Amino acid sequence: QVQLVESGGGLVQPGGSLRLSCAASGIIAGLYHMGWYRQAPGKERELVARLLSIGSTYYADSVKGRFTISRDNAQNTVYLQSNSLKPEDTAVYYCNVRNIVTSKDYWGQGTQVTVSS
Repeated sequence: QVQLVESGGGLVQPGGSLRLSCAASGIIAGLYHMGWYRQAPGKERELVARLLSIGSTYYADSVKGRFTISRDNAQNTVYLQSNSLKPEDTAVYYCNVRNIVTSKDYWGQGTQVTVSS
């Protein structure tokens, strides 16, 4: 059974940084893409960053140069380092893993990130 547990959200001032973590259990790292989505109030959930099983990355244009996704395969953990945060980054951030064979998605419970002075 796949389980994802997120941590690291919180309140931060504009220009600040946060590091989100997502610990995954029940997966084999090489068989899953790992990523982060976010959903702001009144908006659709959007892909922020994805780390493919082969190691390549994707970033939404809005976060390029500010966010970095990485993973620790030994710990089955994916991270999102978020720098130079802006008020528009305020959202609930969700960890996602996708099975590369079945394309089945699994989601974490979400962690709130609020960027405000």
